[in-house]
Amino acid sequence: MAQYDYDLFVIGAGSGGVRAARLAAMSGARVAVAEEDRVGGTCVIRGCIPKKFMVYASEFSHHLKTAKSYGWTVERATFDWPAFLAEKDKEIARLSGVYVRNLHNAGAELVHGKGRVVDAHTVEVAGHGTSTTGKILIATGGRPWRPSDIPGCELAITSNEAFQLPELPKRIVIAGGGYIAVEFAGIFNGLGVDTTLVYRGPNLLRGFDDDVRSHVAEELEKRGVKVILATQHTAIEKTASGLVSRFANGHDVESDAVMWALGREPYVEGLGLEAAGVKLTEKGSVAVDEYSRTNVENIWAVGDVTDRINLTPVAIREGQAFAETEFYDRPTKFDHEMVASAVFSQPPIGAVGLAEADARHRYGKVDIYFARLRPMKYAFAGADERALIKLVVDSATERVVGCHVVGPDAPEMIQMAAIAMKMGVTKTQWDATCAVHPTLAEELVTLREKYVPMGLGQVA
Repeated sequence: MAQYDYDLFVIGAGSGGVRAARLAAMSGARVAVAEEDRVGGTCVIRGCIPKKFMVYASEFSHHLKTAKSYGWTVERATFDWPAFLAEKDKEIARLSGVYVRNLHNAGAELVHGKGRVVDAHTVEVAGHGTSTTGKILIATGGRPWRPSDIPGCELAITSNEAFQLPELPKRIVIAGGGYIAVEFAGIFNGLGVDTTLVYRGPNLLRGFDDDVRSHVAEELEKRGVKVILATQHTAIEKTASGLVSRFANGHDVESDAVMWALGREPYVEGLGLEAAGVKLTEKGSVAVDEYSRTNVENIWAVGDVTDRINLTPVAIREGQAFAETEFYDRPTKFDHEMVASAVFSQPPIGAVGLAEADARHRYGKVDIYFARLRPMKYAFAGADERALIKLVVDSATERVVGCHVVGPDAPEMIQMAAIAMKMGVTKTQWDATCAVHPTLAEELVTLREKYVPMGLGQVA
């Protein structure tokens, strides 16, 4: 007779939890997955996927402007927000269904309800009672953080609600300077909403290369986003004509909606981790080792709830590494170095490796290769738009340790750059690659002169 009801109980059916559950079940293990919302997690339901659809929708306004320069006669275009939402929701439902089928096909059991750890070998699911299990995996992800000490803060939405607004606002204020704030600023602006982006720091996108940060702020403003830096909300007040955002710098902005995009926090509330003795970090994430194991021997955690690198592909790889280690007897650690990322801002960003400042701190002397140029598509249209390409090279080894691209198709380019950089490519090897012409990507392999950035550098 089995000692436990299950070999593995996963709490959270997002990308990381589903990957771990599927692989574990395919090994013959008895696996259950508890999910309190729709299957698919943040990425599928209220994150990457619906956001990318919104980015696509919002980019058409820019494409239509450009089309005139290419000889197209464009009649007055209109955007149907309810129609878009209906199509978006249909696709999200389909993708969520795919996740459910994949779990079932692998032999895992899906339990709808919020899971809670009772003790080191017991999980309770709301409405379904308790089950015993040999191993527990926490994969509950994160959720938007919202302030509670600002008068009127409850009047603002978060990214969760932004995906289901009954109608588009005419004016919106977005508070935040991270990738979610920047992406939604581009989305709403592209959909014709009067958009103001407010951030308390000196520049947007903290953690990215400084040249990238300045460049993106400049390009956002060119497209019509009003960027206000070095201030933050002190209050939000509802009036007869909308919402008034009051800022620490003494200025007020009236809008129809205010959106908090001030970061995300690990979703650990109500999981009962304290009862099981699971240690959390100072920031409230689940503390894990390189194998995603917590301080409790039979409890693991993967994905955003661990606050390592909060990206969907990372959660998937962490979940896979957990299953390989625990159910296939193949000890596997996911290497968190040299992970590429994309920001679907407008223009978009692709980055892998170190920012210049971080590289100088780590290696001492680095060589910089840098260019700002007009993308061919927009140069022809006479648009005042610039792309940015920057390589950071360790002087001692010639290894390329940072690659940063802002411009059309940057996220697509960075995936390929990441392969080479993960393999330890040197600048000499990089330069030996023949260019693909005419493309923006060719600029990556034609940068030859070392450059010490002063501000934003030269314009080609």
